[in-house]
Amino acid sequence: MIKTVIRCPNNMVMVFDEKGEQIPEYQGQYGEVKESIFKDAPLKAVFGYLSDSKPELQEVPKEEW
Repeated sequence: MIKTVIRCPNNMVMVFDEKGEQIPEYQGQYGEVKESIFKDAPLKAVFGYLSDSKPELQEVPKEEW
């Protein structure tokens, strides 16, 4: 189950489950994986961005991701 979804500055997406393991089928370029992530992510999933300027994860609502 999807727990954390991270969009990188280069629009690459990383997705992790509740154990911190990567979920390869949801990872890739934002435009290619966005729809399947939105369809399958539970309400409790955390969406965020990584920034080039700050080494921290910025959490955002799913609608803004």
